[in-house]
Amino acid sequence: MDKISSIRGMPDVFESDTNYLAELNKTLSKIFLSHNLNEVNTPILEQTELFIRSTGITSDIVNKEIYSFNDRNEQSLSLRPEGTAGVVRSVIQKKLDSVEHKLWYQGPMFRYERPQKGRFRQFNQAGVELLGFEEGPSDLEIISIVCDIFIELELEDSILKINHLGDKDTKEKFLSELLKYLKTYKGMLNDSDKEKLDKNPLRLLDSKDINLKDFLDKGPKIKDFLSSEQLNLLDKIQSIFGKYVEIELDSSLVRGLDYYTGLVFEAVSSNLGAQDSFLGGGRYDELSKDLGGKEMPAIGFAIGLERLNMIKKLKNAKSNKLISFVTTSSKMNALAFKIAQLLRSHNYDIRLETNFTNASLKAKLRKASKLGAKFVFIMGEEEFKSDTITVKSFDEDGYQVNMGYDEILDFYKDI
Repeated sequence: MDKISSIRGMPDVFESDTNYLAELNKTLSKIFLSHNLNEVNTPILEQTELFIRSTGITSDIVNKEIYSFNDRNEQSLSLRPEGTAGVVRSVIQKKLDSVEHKLWYQGPMFRYERPQKGRFRQFNQAGVELLGFEEGPSDLEIISIVCDIFIELELEDSILKINHLGDKDTKEKFLSELLKYLKTYKGMLNDSDKEKLDKNPLRLLDSKDINLKDFLDKGPKIKDFLSSEQLNLLDKIQSIFGKYVEIELDSSLVRGLDYYTGLVFEAVSSNLGAQDSFLGGGRYDELSKDLGGKEMPAIGFAIGLERLNMIKKLKNAKSNKLISFVTTSSKMNALAFKIAQLLRSHNYDIRLETNFTNASLKAKLRKASKLGAKFVFIMGEEEFKSDTITVKSFDEDGYQVNMGYDEILDFYKDI
């Protein structure tokens, strides 16, 4: 019989990656709690209309990437492609759209995209939504949270790009000038960009067509239409947070979802190749009304955990807290398990791998090295008799020392 394979772009995730993702979730949740955010969880399955009304009929998500099907009642349902729409829907449904909320979430998302490095059809995101807060302090707070992520995860090779899309009047004035400028180029647009020109011209700023990007670089810029308050917000972000994160003003940044207004931002890393973005967000002051709720200004962002995982794995390839504990005889295993349990109870940040099999000591040391262990704890005949454990380092110095049980516990606590 033919073997059954996983769905393309929906990878199986084994321990090495699940450990990194768990560590990232732990760090991110610590940052979110430090900003007094509350966790929210929404279903992975929603009515398709939610994403059509929120992300926009012209967005790539609705046009090409959404996973939809009809249920037994012929109602169109979709796997969520992003988290913001579901959070806002939930707040409206529970009639909580007249008060302020600071929320965070994490979980799987689904998009029918071409799988490639850093891009999957099933992926995990963590996100933050500040709901009910006017432009100004909330924009600075959201960037502050992003900065804390950069600092805590040591993302030195990353850049935060920012832009401002203005208000409704700003957009109308800018788009009027942009359309005038694009008239001379319309005949050279590809089919996808022609559709954007007809339905949402602002999305052309995000075009991947090199010739069009060169043409747009010489055309009108949205920053020339912004108010002094809007320009001042961009200046504040750079002056307050520029010493913590490299911040770049990018007038072509619009983000891929139609609900964005005001401030937009995106974090990119030189370690990710062509798909270099791993975090993005902005204001979406009109979304609540578009979904049938009350007027509720809001700002938020989402961060791709698999892409962040790739950055951290590259950065921490030689950094670990894995220890292998080995014995040379089965008669020592009961005592070794007792010691291992004691050690773990004092430091759960360390991965203590026990190898109490009948394999040779040489084979156990070889396995520990292959796993990337920092140290090996060895209990052999001499150690068993003298109530000690030998600690062998896999660092360049390769030192080896014999310790009593109290010493090994103190050593383990301080690693």
